Amino acid sequence: MSETQPGVAPGVLAIFNNVAPGREAEFEEWFQHEHLAERIAVPGFLIGRRHEAIAGQPRYFNFYLTQSAQVLKSPDYLDRLDQPTPMTRTVMSEIFKDMIRTVCHRTFRLGAMRGTGVVALRFGDRPDESMLKVVIETLMRDRAVACGEIWRAADPREFPVSEEERLRGGDRRIEACLLVETLRVQDAQAVAAALAQEFPRAEMGVYRLLCEIRPGGTM
Repeated sequence: MSETQPGVAPGVLAIFNNVAPGREAEFEEWFQHEHLAERIAVPGFLIGRRHEAIAGQPRYFNFYLTQSAQVLKSPDYLDRLDQPTPMTRTVMSEIFKDMIRTVCHRTFRLGAMRGTGVVALRFGDRPDESMLKVVIETLMRDRAVACGEIWRAADPREFPVSEEERLRGGDRRIEACLLVETLRVQDAQAVAAALAQEFPRAEMGVYRLLCEIRPGGTM
């Protein structure tokens, strides 16, 4: 069964962040044992993937794939954002640092697999998507590359400022992201070196997969 709706661009919630020094254990407890399960239970959420940097910043990167970007302004999701749990209030106000959070449309994907190594190239200005597609098509000739995706930021005016964002003191946003997943972390490092030459003004992190979650614990 297809995870997404035919003719509708899937939504992506892309989140990059650091953690206050000395608060890593609280962050891990909250993320692994409360936050992931809470988010993936929202109707329309399909996959959550969590990563940690091996090169670049911020240290953490996670994203959620949704049926469409509309899910990320649905009443069920907004209710979660505006009624944070006590632990979420603590994490948002005291532990999250350097937050980059963007609702995106996934406008292109090539590849049938996902990988454990991830390159996330963040753009502050809207890139030429046709050029990014060519980059992904070229990278996919390497059998070590599992998939490539283009994420384009949705109009932020369509998404209200939530209680969680107010607790964080506001978030940075990106205009687009080029995501490349590889079978092994060393392959991601090689891809990153090539992309750094081609896109010197973009921000980049190389990450390893920590975990993936789907609704109901399905595989």
